Amino acid sequence: MKIYDITPVISSRMAVFPGDVPYSREVTLDFSSGNNLLLSSMRTTMHLGAHADASNHYNEQGEGIDKRDLSYYLGPVQVVRVTTKRGDRIKLEDLGDEQVNAQRILFCTGSYPDPDSWNSDFTSLSPDLVDFLASHGVILVGIDTPSIDPSEDKALLSHARVAHHKMAILEGVVLETVPQGIYDLIALPLKIENADASPVRAVLLPSGSLTLGI
Repeated sequence: MKIYDITPVISSRMAVFPGDVPYSREVTLDFSSGNNLLLSSMRTTMHLGAHADASNHYNEQGEGIDKRDLSYYLGPVQVVRVTTKRGDRIKLEDLGDEQVNAQRILFCTGSYPDPDSWNSDFTSLSPDLVDFLASHGVILVGIDTPSIDPSEDKALLSHARVAHHKMAILEGVVLETVPQGIYDLIALPLKIENADASPVRAVLLPSGSLTLGI
């Protein structure tokens, strides 16, 4: 069975939003020091690599990631490739003849090619596109960039539309080698009390794998 791991490697090299807390790991015990095991801790932003935003991240009345319904992050998903100009928002017309065929959509933009190197001109989503997807029954939107809004957008317009429609968000996935099509998504967030997001290990399985119990 072909499994696409769409999660970038987390390391101290990974770029984060300017001003956010980068990933660091402290080793407390290790074998080379004569200890009987390896033990470590980490400090980092919750919005690290492939991650699920909680609604309290962008809405004052939102809920923490521990309260999110896991069904958002588990089930059929459609991978859509777009050629939107780098730095622009994806608009409805950018979909061309592509039809909405799943409740979850992941956009492959190619505009954030290296998770270890920050670039602010990544592609994002337009609020109108979020509204359109919601009207077609989409419950989760995802993208291969750090955010569904531009890096300088303080109003978080697309996040606001997601909140309005009670959708979910998956950001920072890696889709470069994934062909367009329908898959089964597994991207479960950690149950961190009141957290504004959680890193996920996101994978794509062949369509129908979850139904068949493979």
